[in-house]
Amino acid sequence: MKLSPQLVVSSLAVFVLSACSGSADQRRQADNDFNYLNTAPLIEWKSLEGSELRVYNNYQIPKGDYAGGIGNQVDIRPPQQVLELIPGARIERVNGDVTIWLLKQEQADSVWQTAQTLISERNLGIREQSDSRLETEWITWVSEDEDAPLSARYELTRFSNNARHAVKLSMIDWRQGNQDLPVTFTNQERYSALMANLLTARYDLDIRLEAERKASELVKQIPISMGTDRSGLPVIIARAPYDVLWLRLPKILPAMGFTIEERNQSQGTIKAKYVEQDDEFWQEVGVKPIELKSVTYTFLFGDLGNRTSINVTDSTGKPVEQKLLKDMVPVLAAMAKKHQ
Repeated sequence: MKLSPQLVVSSLAVFVLSACSGSADQRRQADNDFNYLNTAPLIEWKSLEGSELRVYNNYQIPKGDYAGGIGNQVDIRPPQQVLELIPGARIERVNGDVTIWLLKQEQADSVWQTAQTLISERNLGIREQSDSRLETEWITWVSEDEDAPLSARYELTRFSNNARHAVKLSMIDWRQGNQDLPVTFTNQERYSALMANLLTARYDLDIRLEAERKASELVKQIPISMGTDRSGLPVIIARAPYDVLWLRLPKILPAMGFTIEERNQSQGTIKAKYVEQDDEFWQEVGVKPIELKSVTYTFLFGDLGNRTSINVTDSTGKPVEQKLLKDMVPVLAAMAKKHQ
């Protein structure tokens, strides 16, 4: 499910949730009809005279007073999951509320600050606010799964318990269209999770931006030279951690004349097509031109701890010659220095 912020009017924030094709009822309800609601009540089983009654409990329906929706009131959509994007946090969901438990006070402070940042960035109205409690104005979710816009108000609280620290998100008011309705467990569970995901995703973004900033501060220049991998084969060695080098590659490779076609960080591969550069380019760089054909190459990156190995294969999947790797070293070094 994709979330995107829309135009905010006054203190009313609107989020749009996209879904699959079909009507709202089709997405919420089962495909078949509800004729089972007309099923006649069960009657007591009467055994034939002289027969022995045998009872098997395999399919016995438990007795009890069960409350819940039936027919078109049953929502068949899968439940929303809260994204676990906060390192070291434990997500607890009770009665539709979402509580983020953290071990360190400073991390809880950071989550609370992220919530305030999210509210400010998305122009979410605030009705009440204190150091440990925050109550929003109406926030509208426009969903293709629903027949009318849905609005909710949320409460954020922070507290500590048994040396643990928590930020709790609760839905406190619910509205369908212009009609105020009681907060049901189904709606509270679903739309509290969606709101919590906005918070955890924003926190994750802050972490990644901070990691990128620190990486750039730690490594202003990346020394690049020839070396060998763990198997003793010749490779290019960049004296920088894999994550640091990976962030630089979208600038370094295009500057060398490569157009990036595919990237896969978990596999450590980049496919890029080379375009031959003119003499002016090589004079500006100040290094010997590399003799590469205008085809797609695959760069293979290996994590060696505080270093990263770089190998290159041609369009047929064969490693390029060692001489060509050596010729690429000064070009890579020059571009890494230029794009610090």
